[in-house]
Amino acid sequence: MFLVMGITGKVGGATAEHLLAHGKKVRALVRNREKAADWASRGVELIDGDWNDPAAIKRALRGVEGAFVMLPSVWAPSADYKEAKGVIANYVDALSKAAPPRVVALSSMGANRTSGLGMITALSLMEQGFRALPSPIAFVRAGGFFENFLYGLHVAQGGTLPVYYNPTDRKSTMVATNDIGAEIATLLTGPAWSGQRVVELGSMVAADEVAEQLGEVLNRDVKAFAIPRAGWAEAFEQFGIPKGHTGPAEEMFEAVNAGWMDVGVGGTEHVAGTTSARDVFEAAQNAAKA
Repeated sequence: MFLVMGITGKVGGATAEHLLAHGKKVRALVRNREKAADWASRGVELIDGDWNDPAAIKRALRGVEGAFVMLPSVWAPSADYKEAKGVIANYVDALSKAAPPRVVALSSMGANRTSGLGMITALSLMEQGFRALPSPIAFVRAGGFFENFLYGLHVAQGGTLPVYYNPTDRKSTMVATNDIGAEIATLLTGPAWSGQRVVELGSMVAADEVAEQLGEVLNRDVKAFAIPRAGWAEAFEQFGIPKGHTGPAEEMFEAVNAGWMDVGVGGTEHVAGTTSARDVFEAAQNAAKA
């Protein structure tokens, strides 16, 4: 039995899919059983609760062979990242007492640093907070998700894909959530290890390449367009981040453009992705047509 946090999201869902495909039993901690009904119908054991409840996390950890944990995405965090700190404290409490045989935590490229990361700061705090856990732990430092470009299926009909990557031909680490789930499942079910591991996950890809692959799916010429720095705040507001709270998202992309999230940090392992941006776009388009 393996615990999967965030099963109704992209990475948690991909992890559960890969575990089930390998014949493993899966347990999930969920706030809304109705939202997770499809997983229950496939044999996933549902435990009521969420990452704000250390007692519920401990119940979910009881008797598992391994656990996948992650932080909820908060695009407009408090200045002191109190939301992330609270969840981290709950995890540390539960994981210290339950001490599962192994833990895999979703982190991000750049989390080895402690400042200038914007939203990635939450994952840097998580790595720091988890380092004293008694269980063997693997931090999966994933690149930017190809799924974050899915807005392009709607906005790129005119031939332009607006991006925050600048310059657009500069490569940075990117990955599909399917590949993240596959690697997490491999870590949970593969050979045991001791101590801590850090796995950088993804391949070096440029926004220009993503735009080209999007164009192949849309059957039109698509070019990446770097949103001017002065327009970032307004652009993030259009994606739903409240006015005046876009700073962490802006700082994150500044870090990406500065090269802080490239592969090759000392003392880490590296796993390349096998799912392309094209694959992600095609799957989403086919799902929309179904």
